[in-house]
Amino acid sequence: QVEEGAFVKENFDELCWTLTAKKNYKPDRNGNSVVSHQDAFKLWCLFNFLSEDKYPLVMVPDEVEYLLKKICTAMNVELNSCELDDYFSQEPQGQGGVTVWQFLDMVNSGRFLRGIEQEAVSMAVEEVYQEVIEDVLKQGYLWKKGQLRRNWSERWFTLKPSVLSYYMSEERKEKKGSIALDKHCCVEVLPDRDGKRCMFCVKTSSRTYEMSASDTRQRQEWTLAIQTAIRLQAEGKKSLHKDLKQKRREQREQREQRKAAKEEETQRLKQLQEEKERKLQELELLKEAQRQAEILLQEEEQRRRQQHEEMQRTLEIQLREAEQARASMQAEMVLKEAEAERQRKRILELEEMQEHLQEALQQEVKARQDEESVRYAQARLLAEEEEKLKQLMKLKEEQEEYIMQTQREKQVLKQEMENKNKCLEEAQKQLEEVRVNRQRVDQDVMAAQRKLRQASTNVKHWNVQMNRLMHPIGPGEKRTNVSGGGFTGYQPLLSRRGSSLKLKQKVEDKSSDPPRDNSEENVSNGGNSGMPPSPDVDTMATEPTN
Repeated sequence: QVEEGAFVKENFDELCWTLTAKKNYKPDRNGNSVVSHQDAFKLWCLFNFLSEDKYPLVMVPDEVEYLLKKICTAMNVELNSCELDDYFSQEPQGQGGVTVWQFLDMVNSGRFLRGIEQEAVSMAVEEVYQEVIEDVLKQGYLWKKGQLRRNWSERWFTLKPSVLSYYMSEERKEKKGSIALDKHCCVEVLPDRDGKRCMFCVKTSSRTYEMSASDTRQRQEWTLAIQTAIRLQAEGKKSLHKDLKQKRREQREQREQRKAAKEEETQRLKQLQEEKERKLQELELLKEAQRQAEILLQEEEQRRRQQHEEMQRTLEIQLREAEQARASMQAEMVLKEAEAERQRKRILELEEMQEHLQEALQQEVKARQDEESVRYAQARLLAEEEEKLKQLMKLKEEQEEYIMQTQREKQVLKQEMENKNKCLEEAQKQLEEVRVNRQRVDQDVMAAQRKLRQASTNVKHWNVQMNRLMHPIGPGEKRTNVSGGGFTGYQPLLSRRGSSLKLKQKVEDKSSDPPRDNSEENVSNGGNSGMPPSPDVDTMATEPTN
């Protein structure tokens, strides 16, 4: 909000210095500081002028080197740049810039102004301060020719971009006058005259000022400085060092840009080199992979050719083996067909035998009670035989189907025929066992029949004996004592025989077949046909019982 020129900037700088230096500025307490307190203030002002336009204020290493070189030049000494570079390399945080307090500590350390008196340093700082802060382009003693009396007087001249002022002495306490400079002014070198040498003049729109320097070098420096001031006025610039600062900043930015561009170019070249190397490596790898692929292809082709040859030989061997197997299979099939024909005939015989067995079983169904256990075993064996016969029939059907299937699947037929043959052999073994059991049952039946016949014979014999003993007595006949005593002795025996005969007759009626029963009844009736039953006999037979 403050307009430039409405206040004294030097007073404002002193106020800011007073507020900040008391807290932050730490000079050597032993009085061994290189710069005085006033010189530190001027350096502080120089730092603020040369620092970057951002907060917090820092001065880049290039500006630090520029300021130190200005101070050393004012003292006619040379700055040791290597030592300054060492300082920034030892202080990594200083690469981005140093603060004003670090800068003052660096100057007070005496590292860069070693062996120089404080007064010389103070004079150099004052000169640089006037040049940079107060915009004093050049100052020094010159001889000036007066306008009225035309005499020559030695004056202390101070050149600024807009004005050339002159004083009685270098303390600048008494100002004698000033020369306003603008773009219309000019400076010219004059020849020596009036006992003065190294003359030059400054021409303005209203007057020409003649001056004389101590030597040619000073004249050249003054003319160049005045021309610089006139050029600044023509360009509309108020401060040379602001312009120089801006140019240095632009150069620094350009340098940084060039450096960044160079780094970027270097990085890009490095990347391109890496990419080139990587591509070369990839190319080498591809070449190597191609060579490997060619080798593998050749090996694969050779292996495939060998496999083809081996497969061809194997197929030829298998073909010969298949032809041999086919011939052997055909011969075996002929044998199997003959064996199957024999099996069919055998099955027919078994069927006929089964029919005969069924007829024999139907005849034996009506066996007697003492033959029930044998008949039960025989029935179980017959059931097993029927089951085996069914299995044989099923095996027959499967065998026929198998025979038909052998024409399509020769290899499978061999194994199945072997299995069927095994099953048939087992069935034959079981049938043989059934036959043996049947024979054993038939022997048991024959033994039972023999026993039955023997029993029948005994019954007939006892019937004959009873017929002989039992004579019917007619009415009116007398019984002798002997005959009466003998008959009464046999009467219990006859009663017992009669009861046994009745029990036997009941058993025979239940278990024997009709023809056999008829024959036995005829036998028993034949023995008694000539002797009708007599009531006396019955009464006689039952009397002892009663």
